[in-house]
Amino acid sequence: MQAKEIKDKLKSLIEQASSIDPDLARRLDEINRWVKNIRPGNLTAKPFVLAFLLEVITDSTIWLIIKSLPSPEEQKAKFEQMTPNERYWYGYLFPRWINASDSKFYIWKQKLMSGEFNRVDNDIIRSIAQDVVQREGSFWQRYIADLSMATDLIISSRNNQPLCIQVTSVSEELNQYKYQAWQNTLRSWEIERGLFLSYNPKNANFVNQLVNVALFNSDYLSGGKYLKF
Repeated sequence: MQAKEIKDKLKSLIEQASSIDPDLARRLDEINRWVKNIRPGNLTAKPFVLAFLLEVITDSTIWLIIKSLPSPEEQKAKFEQMTPNERYWYGYLFPRWINASDSKFYIWKQKLMSGEFNRVDNDIIRSIAQDVVQREGSFWQRYIADLSMATDLIISSRNNQPLCIQVTSVSEELNQYKYQAWQNTLRSWEIERGLFLSYNPKNANFVNQLVNVALFNSDYLSGGKYLKF
């Protein structure tokens, strides 16, 4: 989808959402005001902004399909067709983001637009995701989860229980501060459990170790727990 198509689709979704979910319409209008004065060529030069917009369009389209279903039974049936991670996203976290006050949204919109945003651990996160899939688990990744909810990946293992994880290579001195901020963020979004994974890139086997910990805790970590490894 080209930049102009993305902007047109955003406007179309705002109109559609206004009668189905006014809170979503309000959130999308906020995003539209953020990008409406940017020329398509300039928008194309901002790949992270485009990627975020495409995710929001996808998520909003799916959400409006669900909300448009005429009965709770049909909505439930739609959720049952999804993977556990999709169900957690569309059934819980995405609607929370639509309705909640997102204190970080203003800040990270600026960072995305200015080019300050970069996923420094992206290669590591991709390796973790690939390893999770190879072990018959599944993962979910969203800019909103990353930037607002301190969640690099949502993963599920055999028991199909989604777990929010953050991955970092920060030094030990900064680790505790970042861990506390992460824990506070998860609590503020009422995410019931999470895993904060710190790694040493000099350890050749660290991806395997992180995935072992993540998959195990996906199955067995109890609610109300926010663990650091």
